[in-house]
Amino acid sequence: MAEEFAVRMVDVTKSFGHVLANNKVYLELKKGEILSLLGENGSGKTTLMNMLAGIYFPDAGQIYINGREVTISSPHDAYKLGIGMVHQHFKLVDVLTAAENIALGLPGGVLVDRKAIAKRIREICDRYGFAVDPDKKVYDMSVSEKQTLEIVKTLYRGAEILILDEPTAVLTPQETENLFAVMRNMRADGKSIIIITHKLAEVLAISDRVTVLRKGEYIGDMDTAKADARALTDMMVGRTVTLNIQRDEPENAQRRLEIRNLTVKDKDGVTRLDDINLDVYAGEILGVAGISGCGQKELLETIAGLQPAASGSSVKYRPTGPDGPAEELLGLGPRAVSDRGIRLAFVPEDRLGMGLVGSMDLAGNMMLKSYRTQGKGFFTERRKPYELAKEVVRQLEVVTPSIETPVRRLSGGNVQKVLVGREIAMHPSVLMSAYAVRGLDINTSYTIYRLLNEQKKAGVAVIYVGEDLDVLLQLCDRIAVLCGGKLNGVLDGRTATKEEVGYRMTAMAGAGKEARV
Repeated sequence: MAEEFAVRMVDVTKSFGHVLANNKVYLELKKGEILSLLGENGSGKTTLMNMLAGIYFPDAGQIYINGREVTISSPHDAYKLGIGMVHQHFKLVDVLTAAENIALGLPGGVLVDRKAIAKRIREICDRYGFAVDPDKKVYDMSVSEKQTLEIVKTLYRGAEILILDEPTAVLTPQETENLFAVMRNMRADGKSIIIITHKLAEVLAISDRVTVLRKGEYIGDMDTAKADARALTDMMVGRTVTLNIQRDEPENAQRRLEIRNLTVKDKDGVTRLDDINLDVYAGEILGVAGISGCGQKELLETIAGLQPAASGSSVKYRPTGPDGPAEELLGLGPRAVSDRGIRLAFVPEDRLGMGLVGSMDLAGNMMLKSYRTQGKGFFTERRKPYELAKEVVRQLEVVTPSIETPVRRLSGGNVQKVLVGREIAMHPSVLMSAYAVRGLDINTSYTIYRLLNEQKKAGVAVIYVGEDLDVLLQLCDRIAVLCGGKLNGVLDGRTATKEEVGYRMTAMAGAGKEARV
């Protein structure tokens, strides 16, 4: 007896100008299964799913839903067919409640029965294990609550086929487990789910099958029970990739930053960092671990001069070692820091909001770091930024139609490559990185790890904020653990355990194994 398929996509093709995003792609989703869609950045995963969700229209090919060929020309068509997509960037209105966001776009205009909507939300939550307060404003929600609301919104509209694009990118391990439990409940209820993710451990943990794309083409699929990380990586990349992070011992490590009594409060007076004392050494990678919102962002932004610190705080920069002159960084903006010849490079969490200008091309974004020193009157020198952009594209294998392409048109992973490449190309003395590999495929992630290690060998002081504890333990020489804005120990990356780091992330501990605080 032939298995029933909720979705079949046959020879689906989509191009944007001269770029062929999907080329005769084949995909099958069985009823009541979780399918992982895997591929490197720019391999066409999101484009393919956007066609299934009605955001793009295919140039060629056929789409079958429950055995019937269909035409999906809009998200409304997709909803009528029972297809709902939860995007990586949420589509919610911050000033509205959960119930009001769900009501948007439903028949009836402004005359909707809010009590009935709230009742239905609670029924969905009880059925699958969600936790959503219908009356809570979106701006008061955590990231995981917003994601939950997006999923509930699709289910409320009758979705039987769900597409989740990088659903765990900003979730803690605990929140990820909660999401997986809900996904298993939905699968048990007969829902069919496609999950786009780069995290191979999650692919192996949650999915029934895996479909792999490479450079816009269908490579194959396999049952997850028969797969392992190496086999999937080889399919994605097309060659054998070594999944090892090389970590050399620090050589001639000298104190580069001295952080003393660092306290940071937000505009509402809430303490985000509480009396942090920490040293950062040249020639090492200092990892920063913590549950999302525990002060990692504020730590890097304060060092970079983007956030003010409370009175009594100090961040001193030593260019020549522990006995050399120290310069106070607090109170200096990014421009003043640069004017003093201090080379701080910063890869922020918000790639397009803080790191790059989406409307500018690659060369223009390279020029942002150098235009004040290289500009001549009204005109600016574009040749060097153009050559630098070409070099970043070559070294990091950035998938882009051209150097003149606005960065907002690149995939999230390729945007991150451009940002990391630009910052490293500035030859920094201190390199700070917040979630540098978030959303990147495994091959590119290991390229970033290699680049960070090269910076370490060159004597750069590297601060790496990450969410994957396995990577932190393999990559970093020391790991500073933040818990509720407080420093909860500095551990030796070679001897610490995942359990110890995880415990310190969630509960304040006494004196533990510490190294050169």
